[in-house]
Amino acid sequence: MLPFIHGFILAFGLILPLGVQNVFVFSQGAMQPNLIRALPATITAAICDTLLILLAVFGLSIIVLQFDWLRTGLLTVGIIFLIYMGYSIWKSQPKTNESNISLPAKKQILFALSVSILNPHAILDTIGVIGTSAIKYAGMEQFFFTLACIMVSWIWFFGLTVAGAIFKKLDQSGSILTFFNKCSAVFIWGTAVYLLLDLMS
Repeated sequence: MLPFIHGFILAFGLILPLGVQNVFVFSQGAMQPNLIRALPATITAAICDTLLILLAVFGLSIIVLQFDWLRTGLLTVGIIFLIYMGYSIWKSQPKTNESNISLPAKKQILFALSVSILNPHAILDTIGVIGTSAIKYAGMEQFFFTLACIMVSWIWFFGLTVAGAIFKKLDQSGSILTFFNKCSAVFIWGTAVYLLLDLMS
């Protein structure tokens, strides 16, 4: 039970801070006409986190990050996707009627992949914290630790989606959502600039 509790608290602490991934999942819950339409982003983000956690625990991604050219490539592609995603969110206009679809499923999946897999800092955080913490466990203890980390991701992203949908109901005019979209876009562009500075250093 202790490894499960450890994994749950650790993963919750990592996923709680406001990041591009959280902002994007919340925004889809708020901008889509219903929860079902927002599920592509939610499920994609959760699956990506699950894969990163598994890679961290089993140490496979450490090998990948040893190659500078691959890290540079991830940063470059990540920056491009973030700039494009920021532009798309900035231009989107939430509406209160059912014709508002916001991002279609394919774009949701693409953007969720970009903010999850193409963010080297998220990968490093997962490896550096979850991966190293998992080393102290073996067998079933490691299994329960890993399971707890994965459960937190799925619960958190579905919770964010629901929170976004509730937020939309409280904002019937759509003005707050529009403001939120602008702030989200600026936040995403800021992350892209941060990654660019890291790439140039």
